Amino acid sequence: MSSVLYDAQGPRAKRRNVLFTGVFVVAVAAVVWWVYTSLDDKDQLEWALWKPFFSGTEAWSTYIWPGLKNTLKAAALAMVIALPLGAFLGIARLSDHAWVRVPAGVVVEFFRAIPVLVLMIFGQALYANYTNVSSDDRPLYAVVTGLVLYNAAVLAEIVRAGILALPKGQSEAAVAIGMRKGQVMRIILLPQSVTAMLPAIVSQLVVIVKDTALGGAVLTFPELLASANTMIGYYGNTIASFTVVAVIFIVLNFSLTSFASWLEARLRRSKKSTGAVVGVDMIEDLETAGHAAPGQGSGLKE
Repeated sequence: MSSVLYDAQGPRAKRRNVLFTGVFVVAVAAVVWWVYTSLDDKDQLEWALWKPFFSGTEAWSTYIWPGLKNTLKAAALAMVIALPLGAFLGIARLSDHAWVRVPAGVVVEFFRAIPVLVLMIFGQALYANYTNVSSDDRPLYAVVTGLVLYNAAVLAEIVRAGILALPKGQSEAAVAIGMRKGQVMRIILLPQSVTAMLPAIVSQLVVIVKDTALGGAVLTFPELLASANTMIGYYGNTIASFTVVAVIFIVLNFSLTSFASWLEARLRRSKKSTGAVVGVDMIEDLETAGHAAPGQGSGLKE
């Protein structure tokens, strides 16, 4: 069946697609077979190498679970700090006041341009030379600092882009009824842009979870990947250990993205129109703004 966006395939197109599909399946099967035979030839599939993960709890309780807790701890702290900081910087970049907009732009562009690993190393040196943070806690502080500075800058751009993507008529209509810029941002723009920004925000949160591994590689932070390296030294099962760690990261990040997809769908269903969801307290603000003197709310500047 043809439509405006799609033309029905003819016999030649169908045969060609079947041929391409068959070639692709054969190629994938060949790669899988090559990987399997290579691992089997090097005795990496022996049960003795995989047994620690399926028989007993020593590997999980001694190595994997402590490393996973440190990964989740660093990622959670970075998320909690970076999200509001990024939102603040993103909104500040939209300010009408140059003394607010310019410094916020400098901060965002500066930290967005520096690799997160460099920020972690600087954080380690900072805490070692100028603070009383103990050597045991220093790697965690450095990892969180680097993640916060870099990801807050990236999230600021996501917030700014999400707000600017909204039709200008939204803010113009709000200004026409006498709302101040702070009210326009809080009541009109942010509630609508959150749904549009959610996929990009979650993608950045996934990056935070994965970047915790940089602290383990350079700063001796005992996160999941660093724990796997220690476990490899004890069991001698490199492929098995890295495979288990990779699966844990996949499950963790997939759970995060699945929750975000569910939340995004719920937010979209809760809105019956393209307008913002207005609560009782917001209605009172709107009524106050509507009865304000004409000279008080005629512009965006407070």
